[in-house]
Amino acid sequence: MEKRPLRKEIKYTSLYYFIRFLIFTSNLLPRKMWLAFCGFLGKVAYAFSPKPRERAIFHLGLAFGREKSPREIIDLSKEMFVMLGKNAGDILRSLKVKTLTDLEKFLTTHGIENYEKAHAKGKGVMFLTSHLGAFDLQITNMALRGLNPNIVGTALKDERLNALLWEYRNAFGAIAIERGKESVRLFKVLKSGGSIAILIDQDTKVKSRFVNFFGMQAATPIGATVLALRTGAAVVPTYIFLDENGQQQMHILPEIPLVISGDDETDLVVNTQLFTDFTEKIVRDHPEQWVWMHERWKTRPGEEIR
Repeated sequence: MEKRPLRKEIKYTSLYYFIRFLIFTSNLLPRKMWLAFCGFLGKVAYAFSPKPRERAIFHLGLAFGREKSPREIIDLSKEMFVMLGKNAGDILRSLKVKTLTDLEKFLTTHGIENYEKAHAKGKGVMFLTSHLGAFDLQITNMALRGLNPNIVGTALKDERLNALLWEYRNAFGAIAIERGKESVRLFKVLKSGGSIAILIDQDTKVKSRFVNFFGMQAATPIGATVLALRTGAAVVPTYIFLDENGQQQMHILPEIPLVISGDDETDLVVNTQLFTDFTEKIVRDHPEQWVWMHERWKTRPGEEIR
C-alpha cells in the first residue's frame, strides 16, 4: 500500500484513538448526558471543520435555496452537525448492546409487518436505506431480530477505522460487504430468500445513472436496481431518525413495486429514480439528520461509470 503523507497519517491516527476513547467512555454516562456531550462535540466540529461546514452550507443552499433564507440554511447546517454528533454517539454506545430488549430501551421499530409481508414472497428482501440519522443502528436492529442482513457499504480510507466499522456491522450475525465486491454472493443471498441492506444516496465510484434529486441531476449507484430486477427481490425502504424526545425511531415501509417495461436501460433509470424519490422524501422530512457535507452532485454528465 502507498505510504500516506505524514499529515494524513497523524490525522487518521488521532481520529482512530479518539473514536476508541469515545467507545470506551460511551457507557460511563447516562444516555441523556452522553448524547448532550456528543451534540456538543458536533458544535465543536462545526466550528473547527471549515471545509465540511462550507460544503454542508453550499449543498443545503442548492437543495433549499428557494425555500429557506440564508440564515435558516446556516442554522440548519449547525443543527446537522449537532445531530450528527448525537446519532454517532448512539451508534458508539450501541456497541455494548447485547439483546433486542437492550436496543428497544432507546429504539422503537415501526412497520415490521412490511418486512414480514415482503419476506413471505420468498424472493429475498432488499432493505433500501440512506445515510440519515444513526443509520447503522438499523443493522443492529435487523441482526438482533435474526434477519442476518448482508450490509453493502463503501470501505473507509483508513484500515483501522474500517476494521472498527466492519467489526460493528458484523456483530450479531450481520455480514458487511464492501461495495463493488462479492456481487455473486448478494445474488445468492437474495435467491435463497435472505436479506441485504444497501445505501444509494451518495455519489461513489461505482456504476451509476443520473436521476433527479432535489431538482438536480445526481449520479446514483444502480447496484440496488440491478439486483432487484435480476432476482425479483422485494425492495423495502427503511430509515431512522432521532426524535425530539431522544428516542430513535426506525421505520420499515411497504415494498416499492418495480417498474418492468422490457427495456433494460429504461428500467434501470426509472427504478433508480423511484428509489431516489424515497430518499429525497425522508431527507426533506428530516434535513437536519442527513450528511450534507457529502458531495452528492459532484459527478457531471459524462463522468459517471457505466
